[in-house]
Amino acid sequence: MQPLSLYLLILNAVSLIVGAVIGYYVRQSIVKKRKGTIEAKLQKKVTQTKQETEEMVAAAKAEARKVLADAQQEREERRRELSKTEQILLKREQLLDEKLSAFEVKENDFEVKLKKLKEARERIVQMKDEVQKRLEGLSQLSEKQARDLLLKEVEDKCQGELIERTQKLKQEGEERVKIISKEILVGAIQRYALSQAQEVTTTTLTIPSDEVKGRIIGKEGRNIKTFEKLAGVDVIVDETPETVIISGFNPLRRHIAKIALERLVKDGRIQPARIEEALAKAKEEIEEQIQEYGERAVVDAGVVGLPLKIVQLLGRLHFRTSYGQNVLLHSLEVAHLSAALAEELGLDAKVARKAGLLHDIGKSVDHQIQGSHVDIGIKILEKFKQDPEVITAMKAHHEEYPAESSEALLVKAADQISGARPGARRDTVENYIMRLKELEDLALAFPGVATVYAVQAGREIRVFVKPEEVGDLEAYKLARDIADKIQRELNYPGEIRVNVIRETRVMEYAR
Repeated sequence: MQPLSLYLLILNAVSLIVGAVIGYYVRQSIVKKRKGTIEAKLQKKVTQTKQETEEMVAAAKAEARKVLADAQQEREERRRELSKTEQILLKREQLLDEKLSAFEVKENDFEVKLKKLKEARERIVQMKDEVQKRLEGLSQLSEKQARDLLLKEVEDKCQGELIERTQKLKQEGEERVKIISKEILVGAIQRYALSQAQEVTTTTLTIPSDEVKGRIIGKEGRNIKTFEKLAGVDVIVDETPETVIISGFNPLRRHIAKIALERLVKDGRIQPARIEEALAKAKEEIEEQIQEYGERAVVDAGVVGLPLKIVQLLGRLHFRTSYGQNVLLHSLEVAHLSAALAEELGLDAKVARKAGLLHDIGKSVDHQIQGSHVDIGIKILEKFKQDPEVITAMKAHHEEYPAESSEALLVKAADQISGARPGARRDTVENYIMRLKELEDLALAFPGVATVYAVQAGREIRVFVKPEEVGDLEAYKLARDIADKIQRELNYPGEIRVNVIRETRVMEYAR
């Protein structure tokens, strides 16, 4: 068994070795075949790539040759163009040289002529001086004296004609301006007519009987003193039957006092405590009325967008008067006139209307704040952020500020029209006489004035001059000077006409 096992073992070993050798050679054969196939494929790929590369290189060379040829052609074309441009520039340079030469020739010729002209001018001036000296020697007058003499002769000869033409032109201009302004003003005024209530400084209260007067006065005058102290007015109880007069310059206080006193009289219980209570209720009622007056005014004027506080201040103007003219009604009249004038002239009627309504808004509080009512009104409108155009238009109506817009001139004109309208305002006799005297004294201060009369309520002055001191031309100048001085020094509503009258009387006797 052992030899057989050994034999099998040897046989297996030999078979294993032979199989390994055969497997090696078979594998090598397969590898060689595969290697040959891959190398063939690689060789084919290399050959194909080389062929494509050669084709691309050939195409690139052909493209490069084409680009080079195009570049050479373009360079040649540019060279030819530059050559043409150079030829043109050379021709232009040659032409400029020719023109410059011609200009130099003309310049030399001009200098020669200019020199000759200067020499001729010098000779003319010299000859003129010689002729002037000869003339002065013959006439025994200097140049200035001769000129003055000639001008004086011309002035004397043409004086009458100059006066006539000046007066004619002035008259034609004034008539034309009056016609146009009258058409505009009459049209504007006729579009709005406002009734005016002439306020006074007293209010009359009718009582049921004279027995009530005793209760109003009270024991030792206690009631009337308390009433006057709290109301800020004077209560006049006199012999007038069934009548009590409330006096005071503040219409608002008078109205409050009237309402309170009417209630006290109706109630019958008049004593200090009741007086204080009645006045407090009257003030509350007046505040409501003020609001109503302001709202009515805003609606009547056609103005929208006003703050509530400004509406209340407008209502207070109902209880203010200026020379007897109700300020709220006056403001309404100015608003309507300003708007009408603006529409006639093609200006901003909205701004003119609003500025006219608010131009006296400062009068509603001017007793509480220092400053003129114009300055106070400006502060009020600025505080409530009103339009700058409205403030500009309202602040110039008393000439405290210059008129910076056309609407400002319209508001100023409407304010003067409303105040100067006959019956709109009242004035005291003393102020009226004083104003006329100031007007006459102003004209009398001019030299050559003999007599001055102020007529038509101060709207016209007639100035009689001394004919031996004032000639026709001087009379015209005197009228202008007097009018200018009136404008500078006096305050007046409307317009003042200045008439200068020069009368020459010649008397002779026949014997």
